[in-house]
Amino acid sequence: MFKSNIIMTNFTKHAIVLLLIFSSKTIAQTSENAVLPDNLKWSERTALTILNKYPNAWQIDGTEKPKWDYKMGLVLSAFEKLYQKTNEKVYLNYIKGYADEMIDADGNIKKYDIKEYNIDCANPAKLLFNLYDVTKDKRYLKVLQQIRTQLESQPRTASGGFWHKQIYPNQMWVDGLYMAEPFYTEYTVKYENGKALDDVAKQFELVQNHHVDKKTGLVYHAWDESKEIGWANTEIGTSPTIWGRGIGWYMMALVETLDYYPKTNKNYKTLVGYLNQIAKSVDKNKSASGLWYQVADKPEMTGNYLESSSSGMIIYALAKGADKGYLASGYKKMALKSFDAYVKEFVKKDDKGQVIISNVSSNVGLGGKPFRDGTNQYYINSKTKDNSSPALAAFLLSAIELNK
Repeated sequence: MFKSNIIMTNFTKHAIVLLLIFSSKTIAQTSENAVLPDNLKWSERTALTILNKYPNAWQIDGTEKPKWDYKMGLVLSAFEKLYQKTNEKVYLNYIKGYADEMIDADGNIKKYDIKEYNIDCANPAKLLFNLYDVTKDKRYLKVLQQIRTQLESQPRTASGGFWHKQIYPNQMWVDGLYMAEPFYTEYTVKYENGKALDDVAKQFELVQNHHVDKKTGLVYHAWDESKEIGWANTEIGTSPTIWGRGIGWYMMALVETLDYYPKTNKNYKTLVGYLNQIAKSVDKNKSASGLWYQVADKPEMTGNYLESSSSGMIIYALAKGADKGYLASGYKKMALKSFDAYVKEFVKKDDKGQVIISNVSSNVGLGGKPFRDGTNQYYINSKTKDNSSPALAAFLLSAIELNK
């Protein structure tokens, strides 16, 4: 039986002591000399890369101080899936270490302010469902309840969509669907007998009605129902750009919400239909190699580029959708082909065998100060990085789902 256990001790600036056990063979070295074995799956290699670079999960993306942040929620949700697949406690402990760093003895999230109504705050909270089930630590349940309270009072557009943040009035961003809806669905099914399931479906309905581009079937990054913000189309309220990672966020929101959405509910088939619609659209808009662009509908634009986080998210969602039966089996074959293209296009190994993923779009947004106008050129001009969390997490998720 294959086993991989990791014991990490004495984290210093220059060295990490690792104990790796592969097929009962022990290899113990400092990080200065350690090379990851050639026979690792991409999922395990990526997880070890993250563990080596960020010994504490709050450090992800070079974060200098502990922060309750969607990026940690994204990466650690991938670790949770890897733990469920391998039963290796190091992955669970990495998640728990983050939760215990961020939640105080009274069950409050450090530096969390509900009045900001930041929908991103819901994403890390979904990690606490499993932690609470495993440990019965009531601090975790209290935080789950706090985030549910936020959603209960989250400001909404006139038609009922969650604002992305208090500082972005009347605006729905597609990333907000990923941040909130899987948590919202799991909570209401687990603790409320599903009373909010119609509201969950409503959030997706609004995206379908207002974010989806009629020409391509892809989703614009954001929509301002009031049409007042400077980036909004004066007729329909959408932002100007179909952002690749925005598509990825939306597709992941659908497949992870459907994990908890009851098949017997009247909205279930509707949500599956939304996933099939976007899957068909990304198929039509992929590159010849099977990947996706930063500005997804305009591959010919000067400076536009194949982008790794969006491609990884879409591959994961297609694979998971096919595995779960939401999508036809042909999408699994498409995901496999795109995954191979992904490795060829974006993935390298350093001299220690750790993963390097290139062409990750930097974080982008809309409005604010200085004002971000959301044009195609704004997204194309966003600097790319290596190994930013959205790409690492998306690659890890897709590798787990495809058993690569």
